[in-house]
Amino acid sequence: MNQASSWHRASGMLLYFYGMLLRFFKRYFGKQSDILDEEEAMKKFLLVGLGNIGAEYAGTRHNVGFQILDALAEKMDFSFETAKLGAVGTFKVKGRSVLCLKPATFMNRSGKAVKYWMEKEKIPQENLLIITDDINLPFGTLRLKTKGSDGGHNGLKDVQHFLQTTQYNRLRFGVGADFGKGQQVDYVLGKWGDEEKQALPERFERISKLIPSFILSGVKITMNQFNGT
Repeated sequence: MNQASSWHRASGMLLYFYGMLLRFFKRYFGKQSDILDEEEAMKKFLLVGLGNIGAEYAGTRHNVGFQILDALAEKMDFSFETAKLGAVGTFKVKGRSVLCLKPATFMNRSGKAVKYWMEKEKIPQENLLIITDDINLPFGTLRLKTKGSDGGHNGLKDVQHFLQTTQYNRLRFGVGADFGKGQQVDYVLGKWGDEEKQALPERFERISKLIPSFILSGVKITMNQFNGT
């Protein structure tokens, strides 16, 4: 190989690695474009299912927020992709753009991911819906609220901390309280029972109707129609 060929090859390799380095910096340090293509703020919504990442938490009561969004993804035909602070997916309902988020920050640090995506996509707080488990409700009971305390739920407590308010929409899914004294952690981090597993698809189907109602008709109408059902 002559000197000219060697120089040409070396130059090509330098350009290749320079291109890779440039793409790396753009990806991790550059300004990321919005995921939602909707410009009007009031037509953008954020649905957040709370849960813990990792195979050991899959199928547990505490992860029902993740399960609900997974069931919704199947129903609405979208998929989740890994993004900053979580996994995200999108779908549309009659001109409204919806971003679904499963935080990767673990349950007790959910607020950081919620705030990041709200600010990044410029989503109004009234268009936020947090989906979580609730031991204070019988299994499968749905309760949509516009405000309230965290009820001892560490995921909601962290969301409240980052948003600096208790006035945000939350959908609580009842998981029951069939545990003895000092067994709460084991219960919520435990797997669904056989009867619960059989009942979940119907409950998720009910939520797949609740969510479009929340987006299109508003939280008050949806509360009246779905709460306690």
